[in-house]
Amino acid sequence: MPVVTLSGRAFLHLSGKDAEPFLQALITTDLPSLPEGELRPGALLTPQGKILFDFLIRRDGADAFLIETAAGQRDALAKRLTMYKLRAAVEIAALDETEATVAWDAPEANAARDARFARAGHAVSRRIGGGGTDAPALYDRLRIAAGIVESGADYALSDAFPHDVLLDLSAGLSFRKGCYVGQEVVSRMQHRGTARRRPAIVQAGCDLPSSGTELVAAGKPVGTLGTVAGSGGLAIVRIDRVGAALASGTPILADDVAVTLSLPAWTGLAFPAEEAEAPAS
Repeated sequence: MPVVTLSGRAFLHLSGKDAEPFLQALITTDLPSLPEGELRPGALLTPQGKILFDFLIRRDGADAFLIETAAGQRDALAKRLTMYKLRAAVEIAALDETEATVAWDAPEANAARDARFARAGHAVSRRIGGGGTDAPALYDRLRIAAGIVESGADYALSDAFPHDVLLDLSAGLSFRKGCYVGQEVVSRMQHRGTARRRPAIVQAGCDLPSSGTELVAAGKPVGTLGTVAGSGGLAIVRIDRVGAALASGTPILADDVAVTLSLPAWTGLAFPAEEAEAPAS
């Protein structure tokens, strides 16, 4: 049973009788359907529908939630939530803890189930605090195998829509809840089927080049390498461009390394056969 402690994490605790309706009206995650003991991904979007902050959220007793995010996001996220709070009966507190521990194959009993990995067929638990005994690189390999991307390593904040990072398929984005910031844009993408960027699992016959390397087919960029672990990695790619390359037999390269791309099997997604036309100007 791998047990990995991740550093550079940060936590916000939100409590009060208005905590759930307050968050429900702001973030992408549907909270009334969130059970005790489950951790779901979520985001606070810009009005244009892009991810401004991303996080994991779980219940923490009655009328309380625990949000985990990257350390660099915590203070700005707390400030943004406070700006929206107005007269709501919500207390927002930053915790001092800077580590989270992840376990899989035999998840820890007192931790929350990570819904992202459950969708991908892996039993993974996560809890606040340290104590892991295995190398953090194992967690990167787990994410690569499952096709789970994370901000910082795989995409930049304010540069990705929720569909780009699979929030629509990993329990992090609801199309049944009421309005929230950016909801109109992501709902339109869903109903029109216009999401063109998706995470792909990257494989090569040798070690991949470094994160940030552009993926190219016939001189045209199709995506950028994110997390890399040896010959495997993750990339958010233009699925129509990748599909066109596959249909024509055009090699996809990372520098001079030939790579194969696959969409995570659990998503049910497939590469389209043709590149989408550019919208009319």
